[in-house]
Amino acid sequence: MAGAARRRDGHIAQERMLEEAMTAIAEDGLGALTMSALAERLGTSGGHILYYFGSKDRLLLEALRWSEAALTEERKALLSRRVTAERKLDLFLELYLPRGPRDPRWTLWIELWARIPASEPLRRAQEEMDRAWQEDLEALLTKGVARSTFSAALDVPSRASELLALLDGLSTRVVLGQRESDRGRALASARSAAARLVERA
Repeated sequence: MAGAARRRDGHIAQERMLEEAMTAIAEDGLGALTMSALAERLGTSGGHILYYFGSKDRLLLEALRWSEAALTEERKALLSRRVTAERKLDLFLELYLPRGPRDPRWTLWIELWARIPASEPLRRAQEEMDRAWQEDLEALLTKGVARSTFSAALDVPSRASELLALLDGLSTRVVLGQRESDRGRALASARSAAARLVERA
């Protein structure tokens, strides 16, 4: 029982650290996030954080996993809604895109992309998270084809992959704060691309 209690406390502690890390990134940017700065925000020591995560790379990866887990639940809820396939696709686009230049999840993604070539664990984690988005988008499009909303000739895997690649590009521009690349414009571009890529029946 005592061991189980420690595991529960440890899980809660890790989640609190990840939540605070995401908040810090949103407020001050990723560059300001250090183990010592995070420890100060949490009222603990840098060694305590290292005990759970081992390195900043691991902390960043786990923070992203934690954020993506929440989005996975949102996608599940979206896919189960009783709305048209077209509406689900639009909601999917909205969910995927960053909220703005300070979106902490997308800030983490960009940082991890830069580190992936030198880290096999990061590459595997990235592929796993990307695959989840791909599979859910394919499921959405497949159901739309089955209900004669989207064309029966739709190449679902290819179109899903192309749309996600485009969303990644638009999202990066928003997060980097490039001119004329706010969320509203990105969403309009995503909708226009989706209308071309996903042929209606």
